[in-house]
Amino acid sequence: MALSEASLCLNHMLLSNSSSNFGKQRNLGLVQFHHSLRTLGNGIKRCGFRSISFCSTDRKNLTKISCLLSCKCQRTDRVSGLTADDGRPRSLSINGKTNVSNVQELNELLQSDGEGVASGDTNGVGTVGGRKGIEEEAWDLLKESVVYYCGNPIGTIAASDTSSSSILNYDQVFIRDFIPSGIAFLLKGEYDIVRNFILHTLQLQSWEKTMDCHSPGQGLMPASFKVRTVPLDGDNSVTEDVLDPDFGEAAIGRVAPVDSGLWWIILLRAYGKCTGDLSVQERVDVQTGIKMILKLCLADGFDMFPTLLVTDGSCMIDRRMGIHGHPLEIQALFYSALLCAREMLAPEDGSADLIRALNNRLVALSFHIREYYWIDMKKLNEIYRYKTEEYSYDAVNKFNIYPDQIPSWLVEFMPSRGGYLIGNLQPAHMDFRFFSLGNLWSIVGGLATVDQSHAILDLVEEKWSELVADIPLKICYPALEGQEWRIITGSDPKNTAWSYHNGGSWPTLLWQLTVACMKMNRPEIAEKAVMLAERRLSRDKWPEYYDTRRARFIGKQSRLFQTWSIAGYLVAKLLLANPSAAKVLITEEDSELVNAFSCMLSANPRRKRGRKGFKQPFII
Repeated sequence: MALSEASLCLNHMLLSNSSSNFGKQRNLGLVQFHHSLRTLGNGIKRCGFRSISFCSTDRKNLTKISCLLSCKCQRTDRVSGLTADDGRPRSLSINGKTNVSNVQELNELLQSDGEGVASGDTNGVGTVGGRKGIEEEAWDLLKESVVYYCGNPIGTIAASDTSSSSILNYDQVFIRDFIPSGIAFLLKGEYDIVRNFILHTLQLQSWEKTMDCHSPGQGLMPASFKVRTVPLDGDNSVTEDVLDPDFGEAAIGRVAPVDSGLWWIILLRAYGKCTGDLSVQERVDVQTGIKMILKLCLADGFDMFPTLLVTDGSCMIDRRMGIHGHPLEIQALFYSALLCAREMLAPEDGSADLIRALNNRLVALSFHIREYYWIDMKKLNEIYRYKTEEYSYDAVNKFNIYPDQIPSWLVEFMPSRGGYLIGNLQPAHMDFRFFSLGNLWSIVGGLATVDQSHAILDLVEEKWSELVADIPLKICYPALEGQEWRIITGSDPKNTAWSYHNGGSWPTLLWQLTVACMKMNRPEIAEKAVMLAERRLSRDKWPEYYDTRRARFIGKQSRLFQTWSIAGYLVAKLLLANPSAAKVLITEEDSELVNAFSCMLSANPRRKRGRKGFKQPFII
């Protein structure tokens, strides 16, 4: 057996089963896992290599494993000596070195002891000199991040960074973080983990949610959840798994996640599209879950706008960044979720009013965003010439925007070719920052028109050095600095200029960029971005985000082995290899909405006031 063959054999034993059907078994049965390692160790001895010694003797390990298997609902991250608390392998001793953390390090140790074995790096699939390609490494890391509930896969943890002493909530399964992982598994044909995630998070929706004696709406989905193993009925010899959700009660800032339910609906539709199995979305409990989310989002309030009103930090940007009000990211996800829900809702008498309200909101929302959020050089010049303090029903400057709000950076940034949807719109306030996720998902979900979608991608190409630079993709542009940063973020030390949510570069946004490019038939933009990412992601250990204007540094508080950085890259590669697969996420522009949109443009707002043919008597 050649050294590279021994290495590949060990990789196969550790990881090959993880690509099989998740719902039927874990990566390997524990006894089989131990036996395979012992057999391989003996085989390597016979081939003249140094011995592989394990953390304990065979007999002790087998005894411990047999005890652990008596647990009613044992998770893989509870197996001492085999996996760490974050679900990654640990405690192997090889050639005198202990705490080998993963298969890649094991591979390198085996290579370093061989003779005549070439070493090298590769950016693609396959191996060079025994080393893994980036895609293969990414799949191994993604599968290592899987979390199990009662023996079945249920999601992926946020990060597997063993170098960080502070775990915080990175060992939990986040709804928004799992979306790229779920899409990657769907495109790979591994459906059970996504189905389990959808159904178990649905169960959490109905849990009691209280903070300071106040309970939010019933349709709220959790931001994240953790699988905990606890004694069963006080008996320490038998344990069970329980789900512990966080609806924002423990989150930094105590903000409820508005985007979780919207992402859940989008993933549910993608599951049905990819698998062809519509039985999940047709279940009574799933239909009820969809309706609860819609009722929460469509509830009447004081707002005059069709956009969804939220607090700061209620989406991917989960810290104070001046996005309270009507942020584009929430509106893009809201619109996409409404379209997906309309497609999945079962036609029945009880849903008629809800579907009517949904359709009305879709028309009003698409008109509002396309008409008032859009900005290009022509629109910018119009704003520059706005008159203010207009009191009339047909005012041009409806939101009383003062031309002096136009920032100096925007005059230089706006190209003659291209445009984008601004970050937020409120009375007398336009947030001119470019927010990547909101603009990209407006393309994917059909909130932007075809012309606007192409113009957004034109802008990305024209301003590549600002929005992409050395690693894709800026979460927003530009960064808040100086006094503006102090006022808007509250002097947040994590959101300093060009870091984290304040102009940091997030590799996970690669998958949204790729889906948008696939929809508009412009794959060359995504290909260029993926090539940039491949130069650094693996070498830098898959960080959460990058800092500085050109993304030269790994983020100062960035977690390594961030799962959605890994999954985002994998989804981008899968879509580039099979562009037609993007249809499971894409929603096309609705012809009925287009017609209604045209009618709204030509309508007189004065004509719609009051009730036709109705006279209200007044008593004086």
